[in-house]
Amino acid sequence: MENYLIEPLKGFGQIPFGMPLDDAVKMLGMPDFYEELNDMEETGNRSIYYQYDALATSIYFEGITKSVAACFETENEDSVLYGTKVFDLSRAQVIELMRQNGFSELEEEDEDGEHRVSFEDAMIDFFFDGETMTAVSWGVLVDDQGNII
Repeated sequence: MENYLIEPLKGFGQIPFGMPLDDAVKMLGMPDFYEELNDMEETGNRSIYYQYDALATSIYFEGITKSVAACFETENEDSVLYGTKVFDLSRAQVIELMRQNGFSELEEEDEDGEHRVSFEDAMIDFFFDGETMTAVSWGVLVDDQGNII
């Protein structure tokens, strides 16, 4: 992958949301770890988790008929959000950056020893240990056919 550009509601670097799993594998190669997370009986969902250690990034593919990129989670410190290396930002700076870029549905919560800053309108979560960002997770909703909702 050439860049680590986080684009809420659009994708990550050269991988847009909605990219079929096979196309992502052609671009990135096989993952270091993968797992199929079938929850068909309880929720009707099917997710496939691909972990790329060298990229410090995971991709969740969703959809029953066609599996497409639906969520990214990264710990890659070279990741850029709106022109800024996101892992260099404090909680307050992340909130300000997101607000400057039109997102306002803020929610904060402490869970499992981490502090989560979420913007529901961007479908993005920032995880902090104290003031240090540990991960960013963002995605879109996908239907059974692999279409972005």
